[in-house]
Amino acid sequence: MRNFFSKFKFFGAVLLALSAVIIYLFYNALQPKKTLPVYQPSMVDQALVDSTLHYKKKYHTIADFELINQNGEKITEEVYKDKIYVADFFFTTCPTICPIMTKNMAEIQRSIMDKNDVLLLSHSVTPAIDSVAQLKKYAKEKGVLDHKWNLVTGDKKQIYELARKSYLAVKTDGDGGPYDMIHTENFILVDKERRIRGFYDGTNREEIDQLLSDLAILESSYAQ
Repeated sequence: MRNFFSKFKFFGAVLLALSAVIIYLFYNALQPKKTLPVYQPSMVDQALVDSTLHYKKKYHTIADFELINQNGEKITEEVYKDKIYVADFFFTTCPTICPIMTKNMAEIQRSIMDKNDVLLLSHSVTPAIDSVAQLKKYAKEKGVLDHKWNLVTGDKKQIYELARKSYLAVKTDGDGGPYDMIHTENFILVDKERRIRGFYDGTNREEIDQLLSDLAILESSYAQ
C-alpha cells in the first residue's frame, strides 16, 4: 500500500510539473510580441528636425550618403545595406558630452562583436577639423574596431542635412563658424530598411541598457 501511494505522489509531481510547463508556454504564446515604433519627423522635437519635415508622418528613411572614414575609405549607404546600426554625431575635440558618448558607444561595440548584421556609425559635426588623420588618431585612442564602427567626415553641408533631415538629431542654433552644428547626445537606432526605431541619451547608462534591449527586439523581428 505504501508503495502504491509513493508511486501516486511521484506521478502527481510529474503531472504538476508538466502542467506548469504547459501553462507557461500558453502564457508566453498569448503575450503580444514586443515591437519598436517607427519614428517619423512629426513624432520628434521640432527643434531637431528641418522645417520642411515637421509634418511628415510616414515613409521617413535615412537618405543616401557618401562620406570618408578613419581609414580614408569611402563609406556610403551600401556599407550599411541590410544592417541594423546605431548612429550618432560628435566631434573629436569636444570636451563635454562626446567623451561619455564615445565610451558608451565603445561598450555597445563590445556587445555586438558577434553580431554580423549590426554596425556603428559616428558622424563628425566639425569635418573641417576632423580630418582622416584626426579621426584615425581618435579611433586608436578609443578602441574603435574598423569592421564594426566607422567614424566619418566629409562635406559639411551633407553631414548637416543628414543630421537634420535624416537622423533628426541636431539643433540649428550656432554662430556660423566651425562649431555651428549643435549636436545632441542622441544615439539613433536604425533598422535594415533605414528607418529610425529609437532615440537614446548616449550619456545615460540606463538608456544604453534600453538601447541594447531594443536592439535585441529588433534583431528578433528579422529572425521570424
